Amino acid sequence: MNAFEWVAPKTTEQVSEAARAQGAVLKAGGVDLLDRLKNNLEAPSRVVSLQALKGLGGIAGDAKAGLELGALVTLAQLAGDARVRAAAPKLAEACWHVATPQVRNMATLGGNLAQRTHCWYFRSEHDVCRRKGGSTCFAQRGDNEHHALFGNGVCASVHASTVAPMLLALEAVLTVENGKSSRQLRLEDFFVPPEKDLSRENVLQPGDVITRVRVPPSRAKTGYLKQTAKESFDWPLAVAAVAVELDGATCKRAAVVLGAAAPVPLRARAAEAALVGKPFGPDSIREAAKAAVQGASPLSGNGYRVPVFEVVVRRALEQALEAKS
Repeated sequence: MNAFEWVAPKTTEQVSEAARAQGAVLKAGGVDLLDRLKNNLEAPSRVVSLQALKGLGGIAGDAKAGLELGALVTLAQLAGDARVRAAAPKLAEACWHVATPQVRNMATLGGNLAQRTHCWYFRSEHDVCRRKGGSTCFAQRGDNEHHALFGNGVCASVHASTVAPMLLALEAVLTVENGKSSRQLRLEDFFVPPEKDLSRENVLQPGDVITRVRVPPSRAKTGYLKQTAKESFDWPLAVAAVAVELDGATCKRAAVVLGAAAPVPLRARAAEAALVGKPFGPDSIREAAKAAVQGASPLSGNGYRVPVFEVVVRRALEQALEAKS
């Protein structure tokens, strides 16, 4: 690990100015950054800590008004907060299922959304894959059990956040600041697929800082399921987050989002179409679960996860069906 300058600005304007320097990286909780430094993926000349910023570690709002979440709120805080549990119970559950207690107490909401892929070929300093400027995606013909089932023609990595699918289903909106400017960004527009730009996973530019995440009020019935190979901490085989709004017994809006399925959190549009305009019940749920895996293009070692995804989507929708709100 190389030597670097450490700075801890006290305002977002100062953070943006410091982060625009060549070789600068941002540090929130530091979980992903430390891994990248240890793996020699990055050699920054400056680390800009966000921990001195005030006002970004709060949770405000309720089920009626929606939630305002500071980007520096930890996943452990989100998982345990009574307001989050009341307004967005499946978001709290998604945060509780991340990694280990030690990681959840360090990892921040903003950092979780902005983390880089954990593909083992990308993380290896010895493999120059396409995301690192090479010409080969080694996962496409290599060890790919945990790699993408969808959108894997250019890069077979999967997005690492298992919180993002639930936030996307809840139509979350990010506030991104850069100096004195600020913009609102739908979470759905935050992620960048590899066919558009292999060098990044999101739209953040130098100096950009995620400051808040807004979860609007919703009457949707929600479900969330993360399936792993073992009960203890493990990388997910499949993640499904769903939000279904009803008009009487009929589905009027549906969001079905897959995690650990593609290089970005993936809206399963065919599954959503199978629900909208139909009575929300066992029949439409089965059809939606089947539709969710349409278009999958499994690699040599991960085809067994296609039926796993179908079951996980079905069970997440069944959770929503049984939910009170």
